[in-house]
Amino acid sequence: MHYLFFTNTPAHVHMYKHVIRKLQQRGHQTSILARDYGCTIALLDWEELDYTVYGSCGTDRRSLFKQLPGHYYHIARTVRRLDPDLIFGMGAYGAHAGLLSRTPSVLVLDSEPTSLDHAISTPFARVILTPSAFRKDLGESHYTFEGFKESAYLHPSVFDPDPTIRDDLGVGPDEQYVILRLNAFGSHHDVGRDGLTPEVRGPLIERLAEHATVFVSDEDDSLDFSTLPARPFDLHPAKLHDALAEASVLVADTQTMVTEAALLGTPAIRSNSFVGEDDMGNFLELERAGLIVNLRDATEIVDRAISLLADDETGSTWRQRRDAYVKDMVNLTDILVEVAESFETVESVSHLRPARLRAEQTRGGKNVG
Repeated sequence: MHYLFFTNTPAHVHMYKHVIRKLQQRGHQTSILARDYGCTIALLDWEELDYTVYGSCGTDRRSLFKQLPGHYYHIARTVRRLDPDLIFGMGAYGAHAGLLSRTPSVLVLDSEPTSLDHAISTPFARVILTPSAFRKDLGESHYTFEGFKESAYLHPSVFDPDPTIRDDLGVGPDEQYVILRLNAFGSHHDVGRDGLTPEVRGPLIERLAEHATVFVSDEDDSLDFSTLPARPFDLHPAKLHDALAEASVLVADTQTMVTEAALLGTPAIRSNSFVGEDDMGNFLELERAGLIVNLRDATEIVDRAISLLADDETGSTWRQRRDAYVKDMVNLTDILVEVAESFETVESVSHLRPARLRAEQTRGGKNVG
């Protein structure tokens, strides 16, 4: 079989990299269509995965919309040339590539607010996979699994942090450090949303630096470090998860890294305008598990971060919570490989559950935990 994977963002590379290798080991052919966005290409090169670039995109929304026609033109030509048997993606590109080439597609989705993307992509997908915490019903083809997309690469059976990462970062064995992740908010699903504004970032870094070394991962590279007591995270992006596993605290206005921190047992404070009663299901679930803190008001971040840094038991407490949480979490890589090899009978794939069954049981008042 020939499988095509879309890697539009760095997170997509991480999610599919082990799947691609396993399918290759089983004798299948794989191809990757990549978007030159952020560190996506750098990660593909690091993983030594062959790919074809279908287009580029900056971190601002105008860049994406301006590039769309060219993206679709190159995607259509490349998919017809590759002639895959099954396409894996995370939204419209994968679904529409399948439609244009009459190829079945599998979408892995995890963000409820992206209603427009769901409307233009899910009707054309053969299979839709989401975490069980996902709070929407996307139709008959929608199946859920216990975990998150990050479970494909940060499941305990998959990821082992590099013990030498502190040497790479230049921090001592007992030195506390905070990673601050700043989102560019340039995606289509970020329209009308915001996070840590420039007015908030400077004072926040200064206060955090009074208690720990601060590393900043800035998606749009707009932060001026010359006047700030912080260091840019300038290691290869493939080492970010190793650094995150050793960090004392993550502070972020983005989404993916917060889930990654939770699965690594690192306390995470998340602050952006998504936070609230209508937040994404995965962040509500992780907060209930005591693995992350969601704050809509950014002025509350410093006090929460200092409290975590000052408590000698924080590290062990979070690791215990993480261990308890991931005990029943699936390795998404294994599920995706099984889906690839039996997508015609996806209902038989282990650890997948029809989303509508869960919804019906929830309405019936049963505990479907």
